[in-house]
Amino acid sequence: MTAPITSGRTRRMLKVGALTGHVGSSYLWQTLLKPFRSIDSHQRELLDTHVRNALRVVESSAELRGAFTKLVQMLSMRDDLLPIQAIEILAAARANVPPMPYRVIRERIRAELGKPPERLFGSFEREAFAAASLGQVHRAELRSGETVVVKIQYPGIEETVEQDLQNVHGLLHVLTRIGRDVMRRRIDTAGVHRELEERLREELDYRKEAENIALFRSLLGEDDEIEIPSVVAELSTRRVLTMSFVEGYPLADVLAPGVDQELKDWVAIKYFRTVCRQLLRFGVLHTDPQPANYLVTHHPKLGILDFGSIRVFPEHLRRSYLRLARALLEDSRREMIAACRALDYLGADDSPEAMIEILQTLLEPLLEDREHAFAHYRSLDKAMRVAAVAIEKGLYRTPGHRVFLVRALVGLEAYVKQLGTVANWRRIFVEEVEAASAEREHSQRASE
Repeated sequence: MTAPITSGRTRRMLKVGALTGHVGSSYLWQTLLKPFRSIDSHQRELLDTHVRNALRVVESSAELRGAFTKLVQMLSMRDDLLPIQAIEILAAARANVPPMPYRVIRERIRAELGKPPERLFGSFEREAFAAASLGQVHRAELRSGETVVVKIQYPGIEETVEQDLQNVHGLLHVLTRIGRDVMRRRIDTAGVHRELEERLREELDYRKEAENIALFRSLLGEDDEIEIPSVVAELSTRRVLTMSFVEGYPLADVLAPGVDQELKDWVAIKYFRTVCRQLLRFGVLHTDPQPANYLVTHHPKLGILDFGSIRVFPEHLRRSYLRLARALLEDSRREMIAACRALDYLGADDSPEAMIEILQTLLEPLLEDREHAFAHYRSLDKAMRVAAVAIEKGLYRTPGHRVFLVRALVGLEAYVKQLGTVANWRRIFVEEVEAASAEREHSQRASE
């Protein structure tokens, strides 16, 4: 039987406190030994320490579950805190979350909707078909016969939020000190904690997710190649969310060997265009690119699921990202620098040329006018090169909006790489940038 979420302020505090102590002392030990090692030996030992600490954090999240697991998942997006090898281990906290027993779920629905599921639905599957850190999903049928999915938040989650936000603060201080002192990166600890708190509270309120679904349906509703579920309002609350069922193949199935390459290419290009549209045209970004959150229908259409992690960018940021995209395509250094300053990637004393080198390194497939296979794009090598440039030039600003953008783009790259699509990505990118620019000009004329 699945263990309930570990509760008790003292027990959770002691567990996270012990974890923080282990992490902090391990880095202190590496610092003390540094003078007695060669540079290469110290770097190897430091990387091993990063990996061991990431494993410690994941093990603790598996025991504590609930809000702490979600916080660890969010920390796995912060590539400014730890190297990519450790970040990949932290990301493992997203997977293999066991479901809660049906009796717990049944009582949760009764408490939220006033009746148990057998009195609310025509049928309700007792076995969950998806489980995550904050809740799990069951398939059901309305009394009308329509198939729906019901997302239920685990009991006990909200009771641990305040504890875990406070508990994670000490761990976060250790990690940000390492980012500053060992990896030479400037990190706003208070800003990171505030971002974690805001996103966690959003994901705990399913009414917010229902609003996000309505927003995406309004933005992408005219695209007949995208399918988004609708909310059944009368069977939804702050902790229960009932949505229409979107039928199709899980994205993981499409990524598998043996699937027709033409379908894979369609998915890769459609996903790429959809991410571009979200960022450049709407300023609204789906930032949880797990395979379970996407599927491909028989038509085909790209189905988008789970709208708990959505980032809405202020209009000035959307315009600045569009400005940066145009500047990159036009190779206009002046515009690149201006856009990077507006986006807070560059401070007054930072090296503009270093930032341009970083962008051109990371976005190479979008800037070269040729067929490009992402399978040959060595992202780890690129990331290491970028980190070396950033450290050498003292350049590593991490505005909050960057975290969510990077999360979405890393997911995009991973899928396109696995799908094996070869395309002229620059030309597709140009089309999306031009469409976003034309829409902006149209909006400006309409408002005059």
